[in-house]
Amino acid sequence: MNAKTRSRLRRSLEDEQQRLVSEIEEMEREGAENVSDATGENNYRDHMADQGTATFSRELDMGLVGNSKHLLEQVEKALVRMDEGEYGTCERCGKDVSVSRLEAVPSAELCIACKEWEEAS
Repeated sequence: MNAKTRSRLRRSLEDEQQRLVSEIEEMEREGAENVSDATGENNYRDHMADQGTATFSRELDMGLVGNSKHLLEQVEKALVRMDEGEYGTCERCGKDVSVSRLEAVPSAELCIACKEWEEAS
């Protein structure tokens, strides 16, 4: 992989990192606001169905935050691999991960063959 491609992929990873951090902060802030509403800190008594909807929404939000945190971890691992000179090398077989795969999924840890094997298992 040439330096220009590596630089472009680094920018892509850093942009994704910033986007995910902002997204997580926003979802956590909104979640905290919604918790105060759902716990009855408002002046109105909600109907049980409304409380159920609020609980469902909170659980959905927590799942989305968890997913975003997982994606952020993958991006940060990719940046560490890049700093250590291991970026673009399959963690399973040690072969190069294709540039086209890295362009599609910059945080990819596995080459296509190993990813397909993992998903088939």
